[in-house]
Amino acid sequence: MSAEPEQSRNVLGRVINEFEESAIALLLGLMTLVTFANVVLRYVFNASLIWGLEVTLILFAWLVVFGVSYCVKVTAHLGVDAVTNLFKPKGRKVLALVSAACCIVYAALLLKGSWDYWAPFAALQPTEGRWFPTGFMTGVRDRAFYTTDQVPMLDMFRWLEPLINYDETYDKLPRVIPYAILPVGAALLLFRFIQATVGIVRGTRDSLIVSHEAEDAVDELAARHARKE
Repeated sequence: MSAEPEQSRNVLGRVINEFEESAIALLLGLMTLVTFANVVLRYVFNASLIWGLEVTLILFAWLVVFGVSYCVKVTAHLGVDAVTNLFKPKGRKVLALVSAACCIVYAALLLKGSWDYWAPFAALQPTEGRWFPTGFMTGVRDRAFYTTDQVPMLDMFRWLEPLINYDETYDKLPRVIPYAILPVGAALLLFRFIQATVGIVRGTRDSLIVSHEAEDAVDELAARHARKE
């Protein structure tokens, strides 16, 4: 079998990993900068960024959504393994795969729901089908004219006006931009769950929840000290 498909998957994984880490670092930096600037303006100059709180809330929401998928990748999500630890390794692997399959279905449903919620804000059509998409709806009124409350419109997004807002100018940032994290985050989560499932099948990871390697290392170190004494 050619190694090219495997190499392509690795490249895709690295690209997505760098994208997530860069986005998380950028969001944290921007949140800190905006909050710090607002504090200085308020207590030193008796002024404030009227849009500062809303921008911080948007950045925090983006950070949380990015963090959900990234924590799947680094096995940082908490879970209860009291039952699974009662089984032998093969049984635990089967249960892990069942859990992973449920998570994949959940992420797929979340992706559909995220797209259906975001699409009207982008002048697009939501999908048909109660659980899984069977096509696209027609005649759904778009919500592209909805804007944020205080965030000013940035010139770099003016290209959206003729594309989705019928050449009408935006005085505030359209909601299609902050809401875009919903389908993007759901797609990343689905990718991470599929990636984790492949890892479980190959034996490179044990489960979807946080590992106990650190806990085991502490116990082993304590046992060594006890033997020395």
